Formats: sequence, structure tokens, C-alpha cells
Amino acid sequence: MAPWPELGNALPTSEKYTVKADGDQSAKPEKGKETEKDDTGAPITKIELVPSHSTAALIEEPTEVEDPWDLPELKDTGIKWSERDTKGKILCVFQGIGKFILLLVFLYFFVCSLDVLSSAFQLVGGKVAGKFFNNNSIMSNPLAGMVIGVLVTVLVQSSSTSTSIVVSMVASSLLPVNAAIPIIMGANIGTSITNTIVALMQAGDRKEFRRAFAGATVHDFFNWLSVLVLLPLEAATGYLERLTNLVVESFHFKNGEEAPELLKVITDPFTKLIIQLDKSILNQIAMNDESVQNKSMIKIWCKTFTNVTERNVTVPSPENCTSPSLCWTDGLYTWTIKNVTYKENIAKCQHIFVNFNLSDAIVGVILLIASLLILCTCLILIVKLLGSVLRGQVAAVIKKTINTDFPYPFGWVTGYLAILVGAGMTFIVQSSSVFTSAMTPLIGIGVISIERAYPLTLGANIGTTTTAILAALASPGNTLKSSLQIALCHFFFNISGIILWYPIPFTRLPIRLAKGLGSVSAKYRWFAIVYLIIFFLLIPLGVFGLSLLGWPVLVGVASPIVLVILLVVVLKILQSCCPGSLPQKLRSWDFLPLWMRSLEPWDKLITSLTSCFQRRCCCCCRVCCRVCCGLCGCSRCCRSSKCCEDLEEVKDEPVKPPEAFDNLAMDKEAQGGATKCEVEASGTKIVSSITAL
Repeated sequence: MAPWPELGNALPTSEKYTVKADGDQSAKPEKGKETEKDDTGAPITKIELVPSHSTAALIEEPTEVEDPWDLPELKDTGIKWSERDTKGKILCVFQGIGKFILLLVFLYFFVCSLDVLSSAFQLVGGKVAGKFFNNNSIMSNPLAGMVIGVLVTVLVQSSSTSTSIVVSMVASSLLPVNAAIPIIMGANIGTSITNTIVALMQAGDRKEFRRAFAGATVHDFFNWLSVLVLLPLEAATGYLERLTNLVVESFHFKNGEEAPELLKVITDPFTKLIIQLDKSILNQIAMNDESVQNKSMIKIWCKTFTNVTERNVTVPSPENCTSPSLCWTDGLYTWTIKNVTYKENIAKCQHIFVNFNLSDAIVGVILLIASLLILCTCLILIVKLLGSVLRGQVAAVIKKTINTDFPYPFGWVTGYLAILVGAGMTFIVQSSSVFTSAMTPLIGIGVISIERAYPLTLGANIGTTTTAILAALASPGNTLKSSLQIALCHFFFNISGIILWYPIPFTRLPIRLAKGLGSVSAKYRWFAIVYLIIFFLLIPLGVFGLSLLGWPVLVGVASPIVLVILLVVVLKILQSCCPGSLPQKLRSWDFLPLWMRSLEPWDKLITSLTSCFQRRCCCCCRVCCRVCCGLCGCSRCCRSSKCCEDLEEVKDEPVKPPEAFDNLAMDKEAQGGATKCEVEASGTKIVSSITAL
């Protein structure tokens, strides 16, 4: 910074910054003094001002704004390896091995809790989900079919279950392929809610929650945007149905072995001790089989013996005989030979609820609460362990390995390699929900960036379809073609979405939308729950309800809403790109009421409504207050009606001004007036007085 002008009154306490005459003849000249002699030979000291510099900034320099999406440095605050003795090094190695084993254990229970959570949702809403498929008149509406796929997958927490129901209906000729494709698209959307729920568990830290929620919802936005483009295209052209039919007809597929279930081999021994379900009941409900309406989904007998024998059966008339050669009559009765199936129960299942006479709904609620508690606990412990393990050089190596691109000009290959890695990992764990849910805490703590998580998520979408293709190849001959065509529709739908929203960086809208939603949800954390309720429950239920009233009602209600949304999007683009083309009033949203353009009023309303839950103690009398404060550990107790008192905010203390400006009287004498400048930076008030020149 340039020095102030070298004037006598530049500084208020000028004695410190000038050199006065000294009577000592032997004094050596110092800086700022030039000793001369007059005509009589007496020394004369010439006073010279020292250039002064201001200790307060005249112009506030712009500070660098921290990017909230930058990956944090996981610093190692422990003792360095070189500073440890032999005993400390051995202890550190055993601690690392123990943490790794604990991490695997918690990850195992995390995956098992996801499996139990899916079973709980099927017990609570599985039969309701199966009834969604009964109304074929609604299924012919592509939009209604899509929201049915969303609702069913959200209710059963498994896209594989909803897809298997659709395959069974197509194989039984209850549902045509063109009506099944929108349901598959909806199932692709519904399966992304699992990792979004997992991201809610990191809401305690705003920075972690911002990254975790954005990393989870990038999957949501990819699926919603793909459906928004491809569903109308499929309804108009039927390109997915034609393409998959061409593939199935061109290749003569044969029945293969069952699809590998690598993760199920590890998790089934534990989850089967908790609950086992008869999932064939869902297929029978979807096919409108009345005999299973009141049948429980909880499997009781795991080992049965089925025997088919020929028996003489009495029939009403000869027309009911199996064949004329196997038909006898004596004038009064007619009988024939038929195959009779006899089923004998041999051994019961060994899960917890096998001997409890509880309804499916009660067992489902119990499992839902228990699985959510285990899920939250395991996720919190996984995040803590990862935070303690991934520090220092280890974190730097892992982050550099995952997030670094290949050198120029092959940097674009990195994303496609990440897609292949995501597809391979999903194929190994046999579930896209498990892979993306396990990746969410890594995004939250900053090991994986949003830009790298996006192609990994796209690969997970492809990986789950390859599993479905292998499962379809293992289908019986009568369902092979239909199941394979549905699996291929799912595969080409995800491939089409990747072509739309990944190759060109400009078209990667899901990343930008997810970051925007992550920032809003980090500031207003209640908005994350509102987002889940609106996009995965209210909108699908609303569209489904309007579809029940008929196609004209759906179009009449949805058209104005869609037009308003398009108008808002166009205005927002014009405001950011070329505001000069808009009237003065439309260049901002200030013409709207505050509650329509900001979440601040809603935040105050929700905060006021939930304030009673945020207080650590209730309002009560003095005695109850003291007992309550003693139990919950409040810092200060009330004197009368209030139970706990909020901590008083610590007032900001002003920074002491420079020593040159301590003497205010000198300031006033040295200048006609003083200009006071108050600068606030990062919550600290700096008060200084600057001489007006």
C-alpha cells in the first residue's frame, strides 16, 4: 500500500514520527537528522519527517469467497508416524486393522438393514402396491403408468420387485409391452429415494449435508429429466418397444442358469433369521387373484413336499372328463382320472416372527422402525470411522486417485471409466441402491466429489439393468421373451439418458440442479423432507388420482401448472442472461410477495411451529424446572415460568485501534474533523479514525 503524503499533520502524534533538535554535540546523526553548522559554528539540527504508513486499510480489499463445494482437507491431527516409538507404532497398526474390521462389520449391517427395510416396506404397503396394477384402463395412460411405477417402488423399496411384477404381467398377457415401459421408467425414479433417505442421516453438519444430499439427489434429477424427455418420445414413437423387439428377434436367446447373487450369499444367512417373505403373493395380487387377498406374506413353511398323483374324481357330466377314453359312468355318476396335487409341510422357517400371530402391517412397522435405527446407527459409525481413517496422506492419495482426471488429451475418458466402475460394482453387490447408499457418506465427508459421483451413479443405473438381463435369461421358456424385452427396455432407457445428460459438459444439468438443491437444503434443512414428500409422494399420488377421473381432467388440471412452470423457467433464464430485454418490473422477483420468492418466511413459520421440540426443557414450575434442568443438563434455569434460558449472545468486541490514533484530543487538534470508518469482516468490528487531509 502506498505511503501517506509526508506532511507534518499527517499523523496525530507527530512526536513519535519526527526527530527533534538535540543539544548533545556528540550525538551521532540518526535517520531523519542532518547536522549542519551556522556562521558561528554552532550545530543546527534539521528535522526531517519520516514517511508514515497507515495501519488501517483505506480501501477494503476483496476477500476470496470460499467455494462450498471444494473438497475439505482431512488433516491428521494425531501423532506423526516418525514421532512414535516402537510400542506406539505397533499399537497404531493394530488400531488401523481394528478400524478396518469394524468398518466392514458396520458396512455389512448397513447392507442387511437395507434388505430388511425393503421387506418392511413390502409388508406395510406391498398388497396396496400390487392393487395398483389391477386397473388396466389406467395402465394404458403412459403418465399414470409412470407414477404407478414410482409409487410401487417407493412402497416396496425395490425396483427389482416392481420390475418382476411387470414381467409376470407381460408374460401372462395381462399387460402389453408398450404399457409396461412407463412403469419401468417410474421404477427407475422410485429406486433413487433410498440413498436420498440415507443422506438425511448426515443433516447434523451443514457442510457434509450439502455435499451428501447433492450427491444423492443427482440420481433423482437424472431420472426425472430422462423421464421428462423420453416418456413423451416413447409415447409418440414407441422407439424403446421397437428397438428391444428387434434385438430379441435378432438374437436367439436360450434359457440360462440363474443370475449370480454374490451379495445375497453373504447377507441372506443373517436377514433370513429376521424375516422371510413369500414374494409370489405380490405377483398373484397384481394378476387379480382373489384367493391370496387375505393371505399373509410372511413365510411360515420353508420346506414342503409336493406330490402329484392320479386319482378318480367325480365330475358332473361326461363333458368334464379329461378325455373320452378316461371317462366312465354307471348311469348315476360320472368319474374320470385327474392329476391331484398334494402339498405337505415338512419344516418351518427359522426367522423371528415365524411363531407370532401378528398381522403383516404390525410386523412391517416393527421391522421398519428397527431397520431405520440400525441404518442410522451404522451410517453414523461408518462416517465417524471413515473420518478417523481417511486423514493426512491416506486421504490425499484416495481423493487424488478417485477425483483426478487422465492427462490431456484423454481427460474425457475418466468419466466413462467411472461409469464402467459403477456398473461393475453394482453388478457385484446386485443392487444400485446399496452401491449409491454406500457412496453417499463418502461424498458427505469429501472423499468423492459431486462431479465424480455423477458418472459412478450413471454406471450404477446400467449395472442394475445388466443384473435384470441375466435374471431374464434364466426365465422359463414361456416368459423368456417378455422378461428379456422388459429388461432391455430398462437398459436402453438408461443408455438414452446417459446420451442426453452426460457426453457434453453443458448438458450435465443434474449436477447443477443437485448442487442448487443441496445449498438450499443445507440452509433450510427441513426443505429436504419437503422435497421427498412432494416429488416421491404428492406429485405421483396427485397424477394417479387425476388419472382415475379420466384423461380430460388430467390434461385440464396439469396444463396450467406446466405452463406456469415453463413461464418461470423462461423468465429466470432471461433474468440471468439478458435482463435488458425484459421490462424493469420483470428483471427481478421483487414484484412478488416475499413468501412466493423466498423460503425465509416459511423457515420462520416452521421454526415457530417446531420451537417446542427444540427446547431442551418444558415450561413448568420452579421445582419441576430444577429437576428437568438437572436431568437434561441445561446451563441456566428460569426464575419463574421459563424452564431454560438461551445462552446470551456474546457481543463482538471492537479491535483496539492502532496506537497512533489513541489520543483523540490530538486527533481533533491535528485535524478539523475525523472520519470514522467501521469495517465488519467475519463478525469482527474494526473501528478506526483516519485524519482527513
